[in-house]
Amino acid sequence: MGSGDYYDILGIPRSADEKEIKKAYRNLARKYHPDVCKEPGSEEKFKAINEAYSVLSDSQKRAQYDNMGHETYTSASKGSYTGGGGFGGGGFYSDFSGFGDIFDFFGGGGQRRAGPQAGADLLMRMQVTLEDVVAGTDREIEIMHTEPCPSCGGSGSETKKMNICPRCGGTGQMRQAAQSVFGQFVRMSTCTLCGGRGKIPEKECHDCHGSSHTRVKRKVTIHIPAGIDSGMRLRMEGYGEAGDYGASNGDLFIEIYVLPHPRFERIADNLETTIDITPVLSVLGTTVDIETIDKRHIELKIPAGIQYNTALKIPGEGVQRRGKPGDLLVRVRIATPKSISSEERELYQKLAELEGRDAGKSGFFSGFMGKKKGKR
Repeated sequence: MGSGDYYDILGIPRSADEKEIKKAYRNLARKYHPDVCKEPGSEEKFKAINEAYSVLSDSQKRAQYDNMGHETYTSASKGSYTGGGGFGGGGFYSDFSGFGDIFDFFGGGGQRRAGPQAGADLLMRMQVTLEDVVAGTDREIEIMHTEPCPSCGGSGSETKKMNICPRCGGTGQMRQAAQSVFGQFVRMSTCTLCGGRGKIPEKECHDCHGSSHTRVKRKVTIHIPAGIDSGMRLRMEGYGEAGDYGASNGDLFIEIYVLPHPRFERIADNLETTIDITPVLSVLGTTVDIETIDKRHIELKIPAGIQYNTALKIPGEGVQRRGKPGDLLVRVRIATPKSISSEERELYQKLAELEGRDAGKSGFFSGFMGKKKGKR
């Protein structure tokens, strides 16, 4: 259960609705929760169940997952991670914020459990070109986030030893009782001394001052899969904010925005462009040179008698998605010249006379406007 298709992990069909997904998740989460199940590997199974549910329970993420496939959707979490330098631009801007936690169905009502808390997720919005979308690409970015302090190993203690918090007795919670006209009320809150961890450093780390975290800049290489579209998000597992000592890090989510292209427009998996030809060439037919989005040149035959706005297809020159390329549609427009030479005018006049003779001398536009009205 630790890996594979999210539907298989939850044991549901691909047509499952929201209620079926939630029911399957509740049953499996109760079965494999680390506090309940002591079987080897239960913690990894529980993580896989939560990961599958976090995607399939969100309609937008589920649509992206179904559209892109498991391998493509999860490939972003396999990026490389290296020490970073300065924080730079690179055609994107960042907006970091916490996403919140998935509700825990154990211990009542969706409240957070006492103890170490996982790190917050981060969100970055990135601009990519249509060229990047067509074939896919790798992009190196820089992020700033918190990591476990290297001096104390993320414990917050210079000696790496922790003591039971004297204020909360190791529970991480503070109990406050108050009297009212309705009786006594008890309120539970996070311990202000240990921050909910239940333990405090034996000797506070001099680098992180007991916080157990340090803020750093890192370079991350991410893979942008072919066929991605605006609004889709890539997930880099574990690249968010550092969690409490003993807890997992958050994730980095990268939301994609595809920049408009001056010559091509994306329509599903196809690309579309336009080409202008003269009225003469539309009648006689011709062959034109088409430059693809990756700068290659393809000859396209335009048949005689083509009509305005007809789309001609060049197979396999569209967007690559899940190994299947779309097509390039070349939409033909007939451009009427605004000025012509005297020789060209004579030829057009001759053509108009021929058209008029063939149509009973009803004029050049008779074929378009219909027959002339008779005399009253």
